[in-house]
This record gives sequence, C-alpha cells and structure tokens, in this order.
Amino acid sequence: MPCRGVRGATTVQANTREEILTETRNLLALMIRLNGIESEDVAHAYFSVTKDLNAEFPALAARQLGWLDVPLMCGYEIHVPGALQRCIRILILWNTDKSQKEIIHPYLKGAKRLRPDLSRLPPVDYEELERWIQEYMANHEL
Repeated sequence: MPCRGVRGATTVQANTREEILTETRNLLALMIRLNGIESEDVAHAYFSVTKDLNAEFPALAARQLGWLDVPLMCGYEIHVPGALQRCIRILILWNTDKSQKEIIHPYLKGAKRLRPDLSRLPPVDYEELERWIQEYMANHEL
C-alpha cells in the first residue's frame, strides 16, 4: 500500500489558543472525512503556522480528536514577504490505496487563495535543467 500525502490549510482571525484549536480541528476533521483517513493508517502529521501564530500548538487539535498514537510535529512556515498571514497548514502522510488524483486537499477561509497560486508557477527551462544535471553528473561522483 503506498504512502500518500494530503494537505490542507486554513486561516484564523486572531492569535488565540481557542481560535487555533478550533480552526485546526475543523480543518483536520474535514481532511479526515473527505479522504476516509483512519488514524491507524497515518504515518505522521506535520502542522505549520505562520510566524504570527504562537498561542498554541495546532497539533493539540489532533490529540483532541483522538490521534493519541500518531506522530505529530509542529513548525513555522517560512516567512515570505507578502505571503498569507495567520495561516495554519497540515500535511498528513498516510497509507492508502487511493491514487494521487483521488485525494482531496481542502483549503478553507483565507487559505483558499493558496491553491490558485499553482496556476501562476514560474516556467522552467527543462533543456537548461537537463544540461545542468548532465554536467553535474559528469563532474561529481555519485
């Protein structure tokens, strides 16, 4: 059975313990329901927050939902000027027979703007990238 990732994100109005826990619980519960995630199939879950959120660990919301044996970790999202603020993100790695295309990644509240950003990805010069890979491999022992 492959290990797949599911992502989700939401925003909070204020940096308070209750807001962080409520919105994290809502997002996590929705991710679980939409994807049929069973906690015993979860390899681990990673919760990140923007630097302006520090009133509570968002992973506590997973414990509140009964994820007592799932390895959880929290961290900060890198700060990029102009990026979305007061944002909580979750990445769950879990064992599932679902294909990548079957997985639903919910983005709630202000975080909805994160997904359309994929359509504005900067272009990649694949020929230049291939030349770099070939040159690197020719000059370095792997």
